[in-house]
Amino acid sequence: MKIDFVVTWVDSNDRNWQTNKAKYCPDDVKLNDNARYRDSGLFKYWFRSVEKYAPWVNKIFLVTEGHLPEWIDISNEKIVHVKHSDYIPEKYLPTFNSNVIELNLHRIEELSEYFVLFNDDLFLNSEVHPEDFFKNKLPKELGIYSPIPPHDEYSMMVFNDVRIINKHFSNRKNRLKNWRKLISYKYGISQFRNLFIFMWNDAIGYFNQHITTAFLKSTFFDVWEKEEEALDQVCMNKFRTMLDLNQWLMRYWQIENGKFEPRDKNFGVYLNVDNTKGISKEIKGNKKVLCINDISYDDMNAEKEDTILITKLFEEKFPSKSIFEL
Repeated sequence: MKIDFVVTWVDSNDRNWQTNKAKYCPDDVKLNDNARYRDSGLFKYWFRSVEKYAPWVNKIFLVTEGHLPEWIDISNEKIVHVKHSDYIPEKYLPTFNSNVIELNLHRIEELSEYFVLFNDDLFLNSEVHPEDFFKNKLPKELGIYSPIPPHDEYSMMVFNDVRIINKHFSNRKNRLKNWRKLISYKYGISQFRNLFIFMWNDAIGYFNQHITTAFLKSTFFDVWEKEEEALDQVCMNKFRTMLDLNQWLMRYWQIENGKFEPRDKNFGVYLNVDNTKGISKEIKGNKKVLCINDISYDDMNAEKEDTILITKLFEEKFPSKSIFEL
């Protein structure tokens, strides 16, 4: 069983990329602010964490617009550099929409049926094994239902995902069939949320942890086959909009099909980059995955101080160059 990692990255300092982005950039930047594209300088620690904690990975697919970090050794046999133009249909390019980049990953021919999707702010924090991501050839997942609070623009994309799910899976019998995966001690007290979902035919939403996601490549083909018109329309958006769908649709599809195995709720943790106290605690802990989510700073000095501190923490944890660095 070959398991690949996919990680997306952008060099926001690339002049050509900046020129192209400015050409297409919409007036509404709420879903497309600079924090979505900023390189914090921590990406090399992602590779160091993979070398240390997941040396068994088959291939690492590094997906970019075309640019590369100056320090990376692209000749390493485990790295496959994939440009947007290598797999995304030309009619969708150029794109500055992470949803377009992720919704088309199944078009990467060399990509394994079993893969784990990372963003560049998701780091392995302790040793992981293949069975942390797949069991019985099925993705490990949190099959937890949760209402969608409509509190920001991003909520609309999640709402759109669930709308598609209910178009195809509005049937409580399907959930009853998979109840052993929905009621699991691995979810902790969150499993009790699922006791109430059997009251409705429709899904009310899902608990989203903002960490790594294990996927079956075939899931993407399945969803595209059934919802090509909707996905095609989304992929024409060069920047994120509230009308988009995102890769969580594929997660939800796997859950509703029962193509998953329960994953421990404490597998990973999500923290904003300005929560340096929490990051300092977790980076020394035993959570498997750590998400350090970038935000838009009002205070540039605070941004610099936080970045310096987090870099120091990672340098202490991963002091040596990885085999993926020059």
